[in-house]
Amino acid sequence: MYKITVVGVGYVGLVAGVCFAEAGHQVTCLDVDEIKMKMLEGGNSPIYEADLEELIRKNNEEGRLRFTTDYRIAYHDVDAIFIGVGTPERPDGSAELSHIATVARQIAETIVTDCLVVVKSTVPVGTNDKVEQFIRDFLVNDVKVEVAANPEFLAQGTAVRDTLQAARIIIGTNSEWAEKLLRQIYEPFQLPIVSISRRSAEMIKYAANDFLALKISYMNDIANLCELVGADIGDVARGMSFDERIGGKFLNAGVGYGGSCFPKDTKALNFLAKQHGYELRTVKAAIDVNADQKTILYKKACARLITFSGLKVAVLGLTFKPDTDDLREAPSLDNIPLLLEQGADVYAYDPVGMKNFSKKYPAGPHGKASIHYVESAGEALCGANVCFIFTEWQEIQVLQPNDFKALMRTPLVYDGRNIYNVREMKIAGVEYHSIGRNGK
Repeated sequence: MYKITVVGVGYVGLVAGVCFAEAGHQVTCLDVDEIKMKMLEGGNSPIYEADLEELIRKNNEEGRLRFTTDYRIAYHDVDAIFIGVGTPERPDGSAELSHIATVARQIAETIVTDCLVVVKSTVPVGTNDKVEQFIRDFLVNDVKVEVAANPEFLAQGTAVRDTLQAARIIIGTNSEWAEKLLRQIYEPFQLPIVSISRRSAEMIKYAANDFLALKISYMNDIANLCELVGADIGDVARGMSFDERIGGKFLNAGVGYGGSCFPKDTKALNFLAKQHGYELRTVKAAIDVNADQKTILYKKACARLITFSGLKVAVLGLTFKPDTDDLREAPSLDNIPLLLEQGADVYAYDPVGMKNFSKKYPAGPHGKASIHYVESAGEALCGANVCFIFTEWQEIQVLQPNDFKALMRTPLVYDGRNIYNVREMKIAGVEYHSIGRNGK
């Protein structure tokens, strides 16, 4: 087993560190956020992720997992350092790499033994070449150091499972030593390993995410056309899914993709292409379609209603997807400000996302309207004039068409996730608008 340090306790770093410990390695997790680290030391996860907290406690108790804010301790006498810090999007779409640069400088000034530095963060092609040179430029001690690329492909909500039961592990190395060490670190996982060059590994991450984003935007584009011609996107998607060349995943139409990966990675790859004088027309189209899709239901509602002023508007779902508390690029962030600006009194419900959303929009007045956070979908719907559904949580899916009819003052529903059957909603007396289905 190996001594491993993982830098960053976000979705990438924390999940990786915990899973390495579960595989039997001795793991130190490093982060500058003292509040998060105290939570972790107490066995509590700072992020909502299935099975993660249980594994944190288990491996902490068994002595394979520890947490620190002191990089001098974390980088001393380790076999490998995995970097999982954020690479947020800049205004021009490029990736912000300052966090990685800071970590690289600290590593160079601290390590005292031969060490493999593994970048798990999503970075532009060629970044790891620069990171390796940067470390060597500032290296204090006479030790061997190399940089490898090891992109993650986890999905929030299933991140632990996606790590422990991954379809493949991508490792990008430029030496036999680095490849051998990474293979040995991942050996306990007993998963297929694809070993390639660093630059190819960097590109795979962007290429995979952008392909999925394009697939989503394509289906949303087709859904909008379905409405115009009277076709049903659900039927279209089902028919397409039987084609093994296409598959059944990422065919659900809705109000666009969000989260930490797809929006950022499409823009980053588009920026990279522009740097090299090339236009990625397909990726640009995915970005443009997604931007328009986020508020398509709000625009439909504006065409239907004379005003939102004074109306009670129920919002069901705040996170960008179920089973996570992540709000990044969530449709709710685009739509709720528009509703508040128009004078709507918003009653929002999300099983886990309300705490984070209230940090951006605290409960109470916002201009000429207000936002309230309630403890159930039923409470949000009670007496509501309009309902918007932005996240397909199970707690929302269990609602029946008759519930909307019984609870709402005027059962007018805009469903951004196509949860309900169009015919059943009509029979129940609900005016139901969804995405790409029979003109509604």
